[in-house]
Amino acid sequence: MFLPNGLARAAVRFRPSAFVGTFVALALAALIVSACGILLETGLRADVPPDRYAGAPVVAAADQKAHYGHGDSADSEPVPDRARLDASLVTKAAAVPGARAAVADLTFPARSATSPLTAHNWASTVFTGDRLTAGRAPGPGEVVLAQAAVGDRVTLTTPTGAHVFRVSGTTGTGTSAWFEDADAVRLSGHPGRVDAVAVLPKPGVGTRTLAAQVSHALGKPAEVHTGDDRGAVEDPTLAEAKETLVGIGGSFGGIAAMVAMFTAAGAVALAVGQRAREFALLRAVGATPRQIRRTIATETLLVAPLAGLLGCLPGIGLAAWWLGQLKDKGAVPRAVDLSAGWIPLAAAVGSVLLTALAAGYLAARRSSRIKPGEALREASVERLRFGWIRTPLGLAALAGGFVCAGLAASLTGEDAANASLGIVMLFMLAVALLGPLVARLCAGLFGLPLRGAGAPASLAAANSRTNARRLASAITPIVLAMAFSSVLVFMHTSEDRATEKQQHAGILADHIVTADPGLTEDAVRQAARAPDVTAAVGLLKTSVLVPASGALSQASTQGVTGSARDLAAVQDLDVEDGRITLKPGEIAVDASVAGNADREIGDRLPIRLPDGTKAEPRIVAVYGRGLGLAQVTMARGDLATHVSSAFDTELWTKGGTTAALGELGTVLDRADYTTAQSVDRELNAWANAVMAAVLGGFAAVAAVNTLVMTVLDRRRELGTLRLIGSTRRQVLRMIRWEALLVALAGIVLGTAIALATLVPMMNGLTGEGPYIPPLVYGAFAGTVIVLGLTAAGLPARAALRGDTLGR
Repeated sequence: MFLPNGLARAAVRFRPSAFVGTFVALALAALIVSACGILLETGLRADVPPDRYAGAPVVAAADQKAHYGHGDSADSEPVPDRARLDASLVTKAAAVPGARAAVADLTFPARSATSPLTAHNWASTVFTGDRLTAGRAPGPGEVVLAQAAVGDRVTLTTPTGAHVFRVSGTTGTGTSAWFEDADAVRLSGHPGRVDAVAVLPKPGVGTRTLAAQVSHALGKPAEVHTGDDRGAVEDPTLAEAKETLVGIGGSFGGIAAMVAMFTAAGAVALAVGQRAREFALLRAVGATPRQIRRTIATETLLVAPLAGLLGCLPGIGLAAWWLGQLKDKGAVPRAVDLSAGWIPLAAAVGSVLLTALAAGYLAARRSSRIKPGEALREASVERLRFGWIRTPLGLAALAGGFVCAGLAASLTGEDAANASLGIVMLFMLAVALLGPLVARLCAGLFGLPLRGAGAPASLAAANSRTNARRLASAITPIVLAMAFSSVLVFMHTSEDRATEKQQHAGILADHIVTADPGLTEDAVRQAARAPDVTAAVGLLKTSVLVPASGALSQASTQGVTGSARDLAAVQDLDVEDGRITLKPGEIAVDASVAGNADREIGDRLPIRLPDGTKAEPRIVAVYGRGLGLAQVTMARGDLATHVSSAFDTELWTKGGTTAALGELGTVLDRADYTTAQSVDRELNAWANAVMAAVLGGFAAVAAVNTLVMTVLDRRRELGTLRLIGSTRRQVLRMIRWEALLVALAGIVLGTAIALATLVPMMNGLTGEGPYIPPLVYGAFAGTVIVLGLTAAGLPARAALRGDTLGR
């Protein structure tokens, strides 16, 4: 009864080096799983403490998601801008029994002669606490400012244009402006709409009671918020931030967890397989199969939980660093805190424990069941067997990968990209399941040139062919590193390249003008009158939601101020069909948008405008340069009342001079503008690079760990080679050739899987093949080779010191 536990404790105590590799692999797996789990939990629990609404216990706001589908297929997508409520709901909220007052809240951009301002309605000061320092509250045609004198007349530019106001009062400091409530609704650019409704309770009325009353009175159009949930109302970016965190922690985390578990399982299986002779001897002296299995299980219980716990510590640090970087990039609000609860940590420890138990059991199953003599014979010479479960599953995954590749090649747009994601997963699963067969095939193929390269190279080729399982354990992590890192990094470089090509060909404007918070209403007219300007258009840059493969996805959108002729003078959208008219109710879209929505010229395209409002404009043109310019083009008037800032974002001119246009804002030439636009893609590039570094780095460390384990386990073999006359240099050269074969096999397989994924994906997204920068790919491949040679060479040198045969 106590034999297995005693053997397990003795093995861990007297042969700790045999468990170091397993410990490292399990700890790394726990690191990845815990970090992604913590980010997932943070995304699910993320909130922002209320600031503006701290004095309003109950706040009603519109649902900030666009819902689509029905029943089990129902889903939602965050709206690109802010969804707003009908102003009539303020009266309904004020009429509930427990309400002392209901106040509309409006926030919109404005501009004085010297600086940008944030404008509000004066009634909102009831819950914000802002107070006058002089004068009185604003009436019609009046404003309260911080930097002004009572009685002054000032010109302010709002989304509805420039207006003159009398300063009725002043506040302390800041860059805010307050208007009379009716004026604020009119000036905001959203007639009849308000951002939110703040409801104040009567004395003695609890927050829950008031919230229930308001929810019942306002009904479905409004969502009622209390507590920290109010912070999401004043910062609508929280919804998108939560989607980002859940996407990283869930989608990427799922892939990373699977890779980590496969790699850890491979390391455990390798460690158990290396002890096949030891288990065979135990069987020869009378140990039962059950005792062998219990020994392995006990060893796992001694190593895996500690490895999991220690791996969670850097996992917390990785999650904290990741969240901090997302905050610095503006993808997550600063007020969001890291949620490192016990659930992701327990999941990480439990995952590595179950993986280790399963891998150990499967690896020792045959050694513990066959006869002792046969076990000793198989421990001496590896026999390549076809597993009745593993091989069919691997062949099924391989066939699925080819089917997915064929399907992706026959599709276009988002459908092709979505189908491509399955390719890398299925091929990687096939490599993991068919590892020994793949390794023997690679050894035979890559070993051919080695047979004529001298004794060390020939011996390396022979070793690789006869030890396929050992070779597979080293190749698999390298394939993982190359495949996933290449897909993540080269997906971005391909999109970036296509975007740059489209911008280079599509931007005809000589100058682009920008201003904060936007350009004045008459900026286009002023630019058109400037010397040497032959065409000028204003562009309101935003996004809309368009149908794509049964879902909704964001599409970059430009609302144009000006004529279609002037737009053609500053932008070459590469119109493929139809004609851009810029009439109300009409829309021009990129070919990928039309394809994903299965729409043609003349069809109605069901879209959601930036605030979530449904619209069905008619498609009048399809063009080919949406990736570099804008995927949707429509009249500015169809967008202006559905965005937070109705100011034109950019002004494009043909001709003119920097000096003449400088009064309107910051003037950029064509090259400066394309450089500035690339900054908008930096977040996606950074996210892909980080995910590639995390996943590729983990796989690379796992590969190094596996190589070290295999070399250290061969000390007796290396010592025997020395005793039969091989020089130390020859043995080291043999090890280097083996490491080079492993690295090259991993690079080739990983590259093939990455290309099988990237080709249909990029054809669907950009209409072009993938762009792989030679220097970046060379860095990937060179790193793998250097790591492989180092990981094999250093322990081999250590193993060859002294009397290695007796170790």
